[in-house]
Amino acid sequence: MHHMKHNYWAGKPISPIPLDRGMTITELVDDVFDGMGYNARRLAEACHLFKTMIDENSTVCLTLAGAMTPVGMGGSIIKMIESGFIDWIVTTGSNTYHDLHFAYGLPVHQGNYTADDNELAEHDVVRIYDVFIDMKRTLIAQDRIILALTRKAIERNKFPERFSTAYYYRTLGEGVLETARNPEHSFLASASKHDVPVFVPAFADSSVGMSTSYLPIIACAGSKSKELNPGDFVDPSPTMDVLESAAIVYHSMINNIARGALEVGGGVPKNFLQQTAPTLSQILGIECPGENYVIQVTVDRPDVGGLSGATINEGKSWGKIPKAGEGNVIPYLDATVGAPIIFAYALENCKPRKPKRFGSVLPDITQELIEAAVAQVEK
Repeated sequence: MHHMKHNYWAGKPISPIPLDRGMTITELVDDVFDGMGYNARRLAEACHLFKTMIDENSTVCLTLAGAMTPVGMGGSIIKMIESGFIDWIVTTGSNTYHDLHFAYGLPVHQGNYTADDNELAEHDVVRIYDVFIDMKRTLIAQDRIILALTRKAIERNKFPERFSTAYYYRTLGEGVLETARNPEHSFLASASKHDVPVFVPAFADSSVGMSTSYLPIIACAGSKSKELNPGDFVDPSPTMDVLESAAIVYHSMINNIARGALEVGGGVPKNFLQQTAPTLSQILGIECPGENYVIQVTVDRPDVGGLSGATINEGKSWGKIPKAGEGNVIPYLDATVGAPIIFAYALENCKPRKPKRFGSVLPDITQELIEAAVAQVEK
């Protein structure tokens, strides 16, 4: 076998870190991290890749796992939405639920991870690592707000027979804009305002799912029959979630718009986004190449078989990315450190974009996908 001659010395030489007083985020990323190695270099690569996604006007999806909003991550997401840098979001119910505390001024405070949990429970303090949340003043109050907003939406006949989680959260976000003291502190409210769809595919797995499950019970308590009436359920359809998310990707694909993802952690949001290309391939019988650009900020490892730690390159074999080894990077960093640096870099280096407003055209682009799929089946 003939081996091509390799130039091992093409990479730029490494020098001691050139730290300066008063450096900007851009200087830290471009002059320091980019000249280093390990995850510092990967973080610089991620910053540059996110800038590429934005500059090329790609359709950008943010996936957000875990509970990032209790530590205030919602603020930077609002900035990204307002700048037009994020076109759609896939997240956990936990992130949407805790996001709302800030809009209504409900207490979320720094605490201590070494606190005695039995003692905290006695004092109605709920702990997320080193964050303290008040059981009565925050959680129970929030549950009541979600119930009230959802009931009001039902009374106004807001919910059609079939709707997605993106439709539910758009409706909830409208309620927040209408009733909250500080809606500008909620990324859900901001997403509603800017027509950024927010999908929560594991809808039942959070306090939002728990609160909405109570609606038919309240209705039942007020009726004579004491039986649950299907009309009182707020049940987002998993099928609609799959079709609408695939439609965003399909619409971008047929209009020759590149697709990018910034994955904060892994979990259900990561896979839900990455399954859009295989979904399209399956229902259209054509090859959909997947996301052109993917960044994942995670501390999960690939060798234990979990989706959260699976490398982006592994997705090539599933049809989730166009080419392994190109257009993707994983900085192995705590997302609360990595994501804000990527966001701040984008703010310093990218011009605001005109929002794509997928939220307002979701029914139309979903119909577009369904018609293409029907034509394929009828062949």
